[in-house]
Amino acid sequence: MLSISEAAYLAGIIDGEGTITLTKMNKTGNRRPIISIASTDKELLDYIQNLIGGYITTKKNYKPGTHKDSYVLTIKKKQAVFFLLEATLPFLRITPKKERAELILQFYDKITPRNGKYSSFAYERKKKFEENFLSIT
Repeated sequence: MLSISEAAYLAGIIDGEGTITLTKMNKTGNRRPIISIASTDKELLDYIQNLIGGYITTKKNYKPGTHKDSYVLTIKKKQAVFFLLEATLPFLRITPKKERAELILQFYDKITPRNGKYSSFAYERKKKFEENFLSIT
């Protein structure tokens, strides 16, 4: 459970530094939702990771001494993504991010079979969802 203040705080972080998207996770090309947050403040990402989960990677620093090291927290477990989107949705202020969160919460489970096998009709629905989702900028 997140407190209201934690959910609002995380929404601000997502609005400012986060990405809500669909990414290809395997050779089939099927996409699934992820949330990623980039920052030069590893302590911030450690805090969020302790609340939600996910994993932190270090981005390549091509200009050490000039640029700070930067990190990315990636949340891709479906349960954690949905939990975070549900908690932060009322506080998201950036329209495309709010719209993407709403689409995932409203439609993703309805159009994604658990076994990953699609009829031609279901596959077309999924592709249309992905097109609509990815067109939000």
